[in-house]
Parts: sequence; structure tokens; C-alpha cells
Amino acid sequence: MAEQNGTDKAGRSKAPERGGRYPGGYRTPSESVVETTKSLKYEDINGYGRLFGGRLMEWIDETAGLAAVRHCCNMVTTAAVDNLQFKAGAGLGDIIVIVARVTYVGHTSLEVRVDTYVEEVKTGKRRPINRAFLTEVCVDADGRPVPVRYGLKPQTEGEKADYEGAQRRIALRRQRREEGF
Repeated sequence: MAEQNGTDKAGRSKAPERGGRYPGGYRTPSESVVETTKSLKYEDINGYGRLFGGRLMEWIDETAGLAAVRHCCNMVTTAAVDNLQFKAGAGLGDIIVIVARVTYVGHTSLEVRVDTYVEEVKTGKRRPINRAFLTEVCVDADGRPVPVRYGLKPQTEGEKADYEGAQRRIALRRQRREEGF
């Protein structure tokens, strides 16, 4: 059935729309989504009984990298972590769900939004505890930047809003660089 609608078994477009500066065509943000689940153990907890911020940052980086690799079908490296907001804590035994999706694609880089939740065991409800935006750079075997093969084609209103927000964040990053930050 997946093959009838032009997608493979994973739901990815088999023959992406071609055009523009992207030789492979375009992919949708939903094609890049990666969801990672963790159960908090003692080694993840600080002296105050809460999740180490650094441990969460490691998981966010890994999940963002996987979403970027899934989108561009190439190796990537993290260039920047932006707007990392800790909204709430998590404790021993909590289930952590980390969801990453590509929000913008440039020439050699991608922006990835990562949302982190605590999932209630009994209800499955998710409570947000963190949001971050990472810039991933598509690289060759020697670590040099290379063009991203696939562009991004937002489909839903939420994806379009993420794309517009990414454009504003990119302009702010550029301004901060120019100002020496």
C-alpha cells in the first residue's frame, strides 16, 4: 500500500519533487521526525534528585542529529545549540520522550526543533520540560560542509509556522554574529 502512494515502507517519498537548488527535490518535516524514549536511572540524576541538564543536552543533540541525517541522508555535525529552554524538571523513574524534526534547510545546514516531555505512565499524557533548536551541518567524510541534497516543503500549518519561525531565528543568529556574540 505504501508503494501505491509513492512512499517506501518508512513513509518517505520515493521520488521527491525535483526543482530549485536541491538536486534530490524536497521532503516534508514529517519525514524527518525522530522520537527517542528514555527511562531516568540513577546515573541520569543529579544531587538534587533531578535529571542532569547536561545529560538531557546529550540526548537532545543525538536525537537532533538523527533527524538531520534522516532528512539529508548524509552525515551531519552539530554547529550550534540555540534557545535551549528548561521549563520543568524530571526525576528518577520518569519516562522522557524527545521529539526532533527538521524545521528549515539552507545550503549546507539544517535547523532542528527538539521538544522534550515527561510522559505520565498511567495516562500517556506528555508534559513539556524542554525545547531547543539546533543547527546541524551536512558534512563529507572529511568533515567539510557539503550541500544538503533535499529541501524542505512544510505541509501543515504547524510545519509552516515552524519554518517561518526558523527564518526569524536565522536572521537573529546572523545579527548576533555581526554584533560579535
